[in-house]
Amino acid sequence: MPVQLLERRPGEPTGEPVGGSPLERLGFFVWRRRRLVLAVAVAFVVVALAFGAKVESRLSQGGFDAASEPSIRAGDILSSRFGVTPSNLAVIVTARSGTVDSPEVRAAGFVLASRLSSVPHVEDVESYWGEGSPAQMRDRSGREALIVATVSGNENQEVRWEPGVERALARVPAAVSVEVGGFAPTFNEVNTVVEHDLVRAEAIAVPLTLVFLVFVFGSLVSAVLPLVVAGVSTTGTLLALRIITTVTPVSIFALNMTTAMGLGLAIDYSLFMVARFREELASGHEVDVALARTVATAGRTVAGSALTVAAALAALAVFPIMFLQSFAYAGVAVALLSGVTAVVVLPAVLGTLGPRVNRARVWTRSVRPAEEGLWTAWARKVMSRPWTSLVAGLAILAVLGAPVLGIKLGYFDTRVLAPSDHVRQVDDQLSTTFGPGQSDVIFAVPTSGKVTVDLATWSGYALRLSSLRNVGEVDTVTGVYVHGERFPAPASYLTGYLHPVEGGTQAWVSITPSIDAMSPAGVNLVDAVRSVSPPLPVLVGGAPANYTDSDAVIFHYLPLCLVLIAVVMLSLLLILFRSVVLPVKALVLNVLSMSATFGAMVWIFQDGHLSRLLDFTPTGSLIATMPILMFCVAFGLSMDYEVFLVSRIKEHHDAGMADQDAVARGLQQSGRIITAAALLMSIVFLSLVSSEISFIKLFGLGLTLAVLVDALVVRGILVPAFMRLAGAANWWMPGRNRG
Repeated sequence: MPVQLLERRPGEPTGEPVGGSPLERLGFFVWRRRRLVLAVAVAFVVVALAFGAKVESRLSQGGFDAASEPSIRAGDILSSRFGVTPSNLAVIVTARSGTVDSPEVRAAGFVLASRLSSVPHVEDVESYWGEGSPAQMRDRSGREALIVATVSGNENQEVRWEPGVERALARVPAAVSVEVGGFAPTFNEVNTVVEHDLVRAEAIAVPLTLVFLVFVFGSLVSAVLPLVVAGVSTTGTLLALRIITTVTPVSIFALNMTTAMGLGLAIDYSLFMVARFREELASGHEVDVALARTVATAGRTVAGSALTVAAALAALAVFPIMFLQSFAYAGVAVALLSGVTAVVVLPAVLGTLGPRVNRARVWTRSVRPAEEGLWTAWARKVMSRPWTSLVAGLAILAVLGAPVLGIKLGYFDTRVLAPSDHVRQVDDQLSTTFGPGQSDVIFAVPTSGKVTVDLATWSGYALRLSSLRNVGEVDTVTGVYVHGERFPAPASYLTGYLHPVEGGTQAWVSITPSIDAMSPAGVNLVDAVRSVSPPLPVLVGGAPANYTDSDAVIFHYLPLCLVLIAVVMLSLLLILFRSVVLPVKALVLNVLSMSATFGAMVWIFQDGHLSRLLDFTPTGSLIATMPILMFCVAFGLSMDYEVFLVSRIKEHHDAGMADQDAVARGLQQSGRIITAAALLMSIVFLSLVSSEISFIKLFGLGLTLAVLVDALVVRGILVPAFMRLAGAANWWMPGRNRG
């Protein structure tokens, strides 16, 4: 049934009507209690800032893996049983003159290794100048050598302990120079860069957004209102994250979601609320009625949109990966808070302002969209040739989406940093000089802590591993193995691979790749290592194995995530539109739109076609978690425009307008605002492209393209064409006869 709205013109008695929709009654309630609502909102923001402003210090680093992954369990065994953690810190020591074997350089190497050994939480320090002078820790020229160590603890602790490493290496002996790299410094650098990127993105997005809002509304007062909604929802989300961190870890990268989504959704929702309120005032309604009508119509649309966005992002929680779960927490919080703020707090501000919402005009433009105009003409043109328009729109999506067929999923490594980043350059030097697998070893550990290893059979296992393609070296308690040949090593070196158990010993094995271990070839190597029959059950770990296992976990839970999104979206849209056909149409078009977005991202980031322009290093794959994250975010956002457009069309249809006229009028009344919202959302997401982290660039550019494709191609072409072809079937609902 269509919503019955109160009609009251100037001079008529005021007062809330009896009956009416729940949202209309909410509008009158907010009008009568607007001062109380604003006071509560201000108090909420103050509390949120007091407790949530420093949430960053409580957020966690990392979280790209699931605890159930075999590689993670292997790492836990290696640490708990053998007391070993794979090295994550590498110091390149370069002789200023002579070679690394000269007395003064050797003395300097001893000093640096000794200093590192004395740093709390730095363990297993090994250097070229230690016992045996391992050849793999010296470059061919003889001018560079390595000191490797382990900064103990999880990712959060690694970041916390690293300043001690910096202090230990601050005073370098005159005979050498040093560069510090490895996974721990890289991780610290990524998180430091993310913090700076966030500030820069806000500095870019907020002023540009305000300027564009002034252009859209023509009034400074109206233009500021979306930023007010963004402020309330964003600060509220910080408080929500602060509370959530007391229960479960939350990734620091969720802050990017909070800022971008908070500003973007606030703009979307505020545009529709403010535009509708100004339209109702211009129609001659008193402030209270205009407010009630705004909440009952635009507010219903905003509430439905907030629920769909929250539902899409909530699906990320099914993945047992902290990084993705954190975006679920942040996304649900910011979507719901943006919706509540737009439907409750913003109306209180609008009710207080009344006609003053149009004050401080910068330029004059029509508040009420004309019944006939550019968008009606466009809609009628599309609907006059629906099949041609449908095929043309689908062809655009197909061209953009074609590269998605070649998508390859990868893993986080140092190449997410910009090529100009110093830490990145050190890691590149480490890989070039000492081999690409030096910092990404693979290891195998026995699953049982009680089984005794027969050293002869264990030696045969290591020998077979060393014969695998792309294996540079295998180390274990029985020696060093290279290309199927065993070499002896000092006993002190080999005992690190040994663990005594009752009645015998256990051992683990380290496999050093001769290739980039984080590449697809590295994945193949992990599979090859796991295919070699061990003398007893083992688990394979290390960063390359994490890469493989992370993909497996994502693919395992992906069907559940997609089914949940589909079921929840169809259910919500069924309630909003009172139609079976329109929700199915929305789902299909959204999937096609997402395919186009991913295709473009594969072409740009995986294949590297714009790498010079965007300043990133293509790796031949996309970090596995990012397409999933982008899908859920973009899917929810694209439903925004679906709900906005079809809700307006439904208003006219329910009022008795013919289908084609309802589509044309709905597009006319919402087209300008949807386009403006898409452009404003694009400004917000494009600001993330300024990041020096490649996957943040991917996130920003991908969502920008998703929003623009959805607003211009899907809503501008495919929706009118489909609704023209479906005709009365658009509104089909079982048990109801609609004309």
